[in-house]
Amino acid sequence: MMPVAVESFFIVLREGLEALLVVAALAAFLQRAGEGHRRVALLWGSLAALAGSAGAAWIFYAFFGGAHDDLTEAIVMSVAAVLLLYVSGWLWLRQDPEGWKRRLQAQTEQALRADRPWLLAGIAFLAVFREGAETILFLHAAMANAEAGAQSGVPGMLLGLGGAGLALALIYLAMTKLALRLPLRPVFAVTSALLFLLGLRFIGGALLEFQEIGWLPYDDVGLPAWAVQAGFNPTIQAIGLQATLLLAAGLFALLQGRQRRRAMA
Repeated sequence: MMPVAVESFFIVLREGLEALLVVAALAAFLQRAGEGHRRVALLWGSLAALAGSAGAAWIFYAFFGGAHDDLTEAIVMSVAAVLLLYVSGWLWLRQDPEGWKRRLQAQTEQALRADRPWLLAGIAFLAVFREGAETILFLHAAMANAEAGAQSGVPGMLLGLGGAGLALALIYLAMTKLALRLPLRPVFAVTSALLFLLGLRFIGGALLEFQEIGWLPYDDVGLPAWAVQAGFNPTIQAIGLQATLLLAAGLFALLQGRQRRRAMA
């Protein structure tokens, strides 16, 4: 039982951590900015993604024998990357705490409720959906290995799921509680940077999926084994695009910071 429990624990923890970082960062930002009521959109997006992940995993297993669908994942990751980069830029432009407070005070409750909750729900959905479908397929493989060894993997899998769920919940609480104790500007900046880096990683993953189906060339640059195992795309196509976006973001942040200092002078 214990081997299956340990494998299930690390599968769920590894796959869930990336999605959790997106959802927890946005939840902490909304709470810190005084818009905690909008977190319900994150909740509904996450719940819908869990249901969608289970449905997608069943479809893959029923119609493709559990095979990995590269094109579907490439599309999901591409859309998720675009949303993450968009929200990252949106947060970066709203770092000024006083300006943010003035905007909040100027809006009515009706305007707040109408302010695009679908965007938050969409980000949560895509972040959780990608990881959720993979998690279910990986757990199915772990269960199949346990059954091949003439042992029942269900108790071990449930134990691993429970432990990973508890660990992810503690990480979520730590992130949201810590954000409440920080000044507003660092919360905006850190959240923006985190979402931007995750967006870059999603871009690398999407390009890798397109490369695997032959839509893009694959020119390996020889990254270290630990980087490839961590999920980084080791090709010049991915690294080139990520470096270009990172450079553009750095120049944008530099110019925007100069503009802010001039306005304050």
